[in-house]
Amino acid sequence: MTMSDPNLHELVLICGEDDVETVSDALMELDALAVSVEDADADTDAEKALFGEPGMPAPKGGWQRSAVRALFPGEAEATECATLILAQDWAANVHVQTIQQVPEQDWVRLTQSQFAPVEITPEFWIVPSWHEAPAQAKKVMRLDPGLAFGTGTHPTTRMCLRWIAHHADLATGWDRVLDYGCGSGILAIGAALHGARAIDAVDIDPAAIISTEANAAANQVASIRAALPDVAQGSYPLVLANILATPLRLLAPLLCAHVAAGGHLVLAGILARQADELKEAYAPWLQLDVSDSEEGWILMTAQRPA
Repeated sequence: MTMSDPNLHELVLICGEDDVETVSDALMELDALAVSVEDADADTDAEKALFGEPGMPAPKGGWQRSAVRALFPGEAEATECATLILAQDWAANVHVQTIQQVPEQDWVRLTQSQFAPVEITPEFWIVPSWHEAPAQAKKVMRLDPGLAFGTGTHPTTRMCLRWIAHHADLATGWDRVLDYGCGSGILAIGAALHGARAIDAVDIDPAAIISTEANAAANQVASIRAALPDVAQGSYPLVLANILATPLRLLAPLLCAHVAAGGHLVLAGILARQADELKEAYAPWLQLDVSDSEEGWILMTAQRPA
C-alpha cells in the first residue's frame, strides 16, 4: 500500500475522557496507520478547551466526549478493528461514529508541504530531504519530521542551535560534548557541523537513540555516540540540555558536575517566568543567565570559571 492508496478508511470512535488513552493504545496495537483525538463536541455549545503550558502535555488526556480517529489501509481492517475493540470489557462506553473512505489525495505531498527549511542563522539552515537548501546556506542539516522528536521548528531548539552557531569560534575546544536528552540528535548534529568532536548524545528513550543514530548518518556525522545516559562520564567543555524546567531542576547537580573548567552549560525548555527558579536550583554550582528568548521561551547559559 502507498500513502496515496484510494482505499484508505477512517474509523471514528466516540469515548469518554477516561477511555481515550486505552482506545488510542488499542488502535495502534491493531495497526492503525495514524491516530488522533478531537473534541467530539467541537463547534457546538458544548465545546471544551484543554489548557496546558507550551511544550507540556495537556492536563487531561481527552475531552468528556472525545472523537478518536484512526486511519486504516482499507474498510475491512477498520471494521475488524472496531469489532475487536467493542468486544473488550472496558469498551462498554465506546461507540462507533463512522467508518468511511478517505478522499484520495497524495498524503506524502500533503505532509511534506507542511515542513519548509528552517533558518537558524542566515548561514545555518535545517532542510528536509525533499527541499533544496537556500542559496545563502553555508551549513545545512538534513532532518525530516519524525514521530516525536525535534525538527528545529520549536523556539527552544532554534535558540540552542543559534547559540552553537554564534559560539562556533569556541569549537576548537569542544573535544567532548554532552547532549543530554538528545531526542532526534538535532543539537548533537548541530554541534558536530560547527566543529565539535566526540559527542555523547544520551536519552532515556531507546527510540531517541535510534532516531539520533539515523539522523547522524543522514548528515554524514560519525562523531556522535548515541546511548542511554549512563555513558555520560567525566567532564565536557560543552553540555547541552533541551528538556523542560522540572527535569532540569532535578538534574542540576548531575549536569553541573559534567561541565569542565572553563566549559559552558546551555539549557532550554524553560518558560520566561521560570527563570528565577532555575537560577536558584543551579546557584550552588553555576550562575545561570538568560542569553536568548523567543515566543515566551528562554535560553539559559552558564560558564564554569577556568
